[in-house]
Amino acid sequence: MIDLHIDAESKLAEIVLNNPKAMNSLAEADLQELSAAYAEAARAAEAGDVRALLLRGEGKGFSAGRNIKGLDPRNDDATDYLANKVTPVLKSMSQFPAPTFAAVQGACLGVGLGLAIATDIVYVAEDAKIGSPFANLGATLDSGGHALFVERLGAHRAMDLIVTGELMSGAEAVAAGLFSRAIPASELQGFTRAKALAAAQGATRAFLASRALVHQIRDDKAGLWESVDKENVAQGELCSSADYLEGFAAFNEKRPPVFQGK
Repeated sequence: MIDLHIDAESKLAEIVLNNPKAMNSLAEADLQELSAAYAEAARAAEAGDVRALLLRGEGKGFSAGRNIKGLDPRNDDATDYLANKVTPVLKSMSQFPAPTFAAVQGACLGVGLGLAIATDIVYVAEDAKIGSPFANLGATLDSGGHALFVERLGAHRAMDLIVTGELMSGAEAVAAGLFSRAIPASELQGFTRAKALAAAQGATRAFLASRALVHQIRDDKAGLWESVDKENVAQGELCSSADYLEGFAAFNEKRPPVFQGK
């Protein structure tokens, strides 16, 4: 079950993976619900009612990945599930028209790890469990896990985690550069929500311009001077935005800025 809450006053959308008995594992129907929730939140963002999004899981775990209870692999088309059910959701998440945050506690595995990878800013509980548990299933890491591990950890450590099936704690994952910050589990939800609420009052267009630059560096391997050129253009395009003008006015008037996300 996927829950969506939109607070038009705070401009925050909250999407909750709400199947704690199954550790928020995701069947095909859950992915359809998740896709619909992101689409509805995106429409609210385009209308100006949402300027940040928080993704979290109910219960002890964020998401244990695909729900494989009772699955007969002889009748399963894993490529179809991943390519046509999972990947489109991850891509839409990564293109959400406002900054996105995830609060990750407990298990964050497989497709669940993919949800985190597709989110802009990920805060994890210090004792979260992150990695590739597929060694015991005869399956491979999916949902972007190989790219994340190799890019951040290097080929040898990536293969170590994959072959041994050992999991990293949230604290270890952050120390290794996988995610944003590690937070005590009891403080994770409040901390993440506070950061998301603050972002929802920020300069949304500038945030999205930075996300585009970050994605170009990550995905297109833009070098230093190519990236500088793109930064120059992005800054020039922001000069005429309402928030850019407000930011400079607030600086000169020595007051906090009041951004409209425009």
